Amino acid sequence: MSQRVRDAYSSVSEQYIALFDGDWESHVDDTALVRRHLAGLDGPVLDLGCGPGHWTAYLYSLGADVTGIDLVPDFIDHARATFPGPEFRLGSMTELNISDHSVAGILSWYSTIHLPPPELDRVLTEFRRILTPSGSVVIGFFDSDDEVAEFDHKVLTAYRWPVDELSARLARAGFVELERLQQQFPERPDRKYAAIAARAADDFH
Repeated sequence: MSQRVRDAYSSVSEQYIALFDGDWESHVDDTALVRRHLAGLDGPVLDLGCGPGHWTAYLYSLGADVTGIDLVPDFIDHARATFPGPEFRLGSMTELNISDHSVAGILSWYSTIHLPPPELDRVLTEFRRILTPSGSVVIGFFDSDDEVAEFDHKVLTAYRWPVDELSARLARAGFVELERLQQQFPERPDRKYAAIAARAADDFH
């Protein structure tokens, strides 16, 4: 799956980067959610699937000790050239060579959308492994009203998740939900997205 995602995004990297060049600004509720749960943490923060680096740069501007990680070399090259300060490196969230309980926070903003359910479960378990006790995760994803459903994303097949279902999978992986956000894309009223902020459960083994 990692190779397929890397190849798919590499083929459209210039167009994708152009979407975020210039005066990128996320929805005010999105940035507020990320700020509440990932700013001011005592320890490193990872932006997994950082793309061209815009969220990494935002977290860095808030004082976070943040590293952006992505599969796509063009994204990492662009991020390094555009956003001095934070570290950026190539890598995959499915192959995290990171020590147990060494990360204070994780942002995964639309970076799990191409993972089929069994692979998503493995990735959430990895998130829990590397997070410190009570560490924070914020995950953004496409919302679904009733069931997990794949759809033809313009880059690669993606999945919509009911918020309760994704929350339940986070719980099975060792997280406690803290807050959720559900929105509609202004330019696509037929498409919804959501985000969940959660913390690593202290007593999970």
